[in-house]
Amino acid sequence: MSESNPSILIVEDEKKLSRVLQLELSYENYDTEIADNGKEALRMMIDKQWDLVLLDIMLPEMSGLEVLRRVRRNDDATPIILLTARDQVHDKVSGLDLGANDYVTKPFQIEELLARIRAHLRKPITTVKPSNELSVGDLVVNLDSREVYRGDKTIDLTPREYDLLVCLLENKNIVMTREKLIEKVWGYDYFGETNVVDVYVRYLRQKIDKGFERVYIQTVRGVGYTIKD
Repeated sequence: MSESNPSILIVEDEKKLSRVLQLELSYENYDTEIADNGKEALRMMIDKQWDLVLLDIMLPEMSGLEVLRRVRRNDDATPIILLTARDQVHDKVSGLDLGANDYVTKPFQIEELLARIRAHLRKPITTVKPSNELSVGDLVVNLDSREVYRGDKTIDLTPREYDLLVCLLENKNIVMTREKLIEKVWGYDYFGETNVVDVYVRYLRQKIDKGFERVYIQTVRGVGYTIKD
């Protein structure tokens, strides 16, 4: 984040809502711009580095989820908060799976949105450590390239699955509670259910443990999860 006011892109096709958001954010000393369709948002996100993006899911010309998917191909750092309707449960899960950092359900209180924005802007731009690898047995994570291998097999993970795996490996042989994993992977200000951890552990197991004789992710019943040597 630069020394000037943090820059926030508001991607919202409801003109009244986008204008209210722009006024509120400007009052909080954020520099803002508005995109009212998916294609324009994608172009603006490619052309400029933003400190944070508010991204509506339901957009004309290109959906917010498609914008998110394309942006995350080359940008794992920019915090993206989804703006979702109350009944878009599947889209919320899909958005998190594609690499969204958070979501806010409409209608929302501006104070809640501002708190989440502040929380994500406080986080470091990147969590990649200077050390090259984390590993256990034949499971290897290259922190520089974000590549994951099991033996000679390359494993494709979503950004959230990758962050969860890295967190477990960084705390190898330590039982991590669901609450601690939420704090480390989703952030202090995550307001969702802790069962999202169970969902993503299941995704991880399908990719790194299924079909292998040795299973790395262990469940400690009633407590949480761990990866042991």
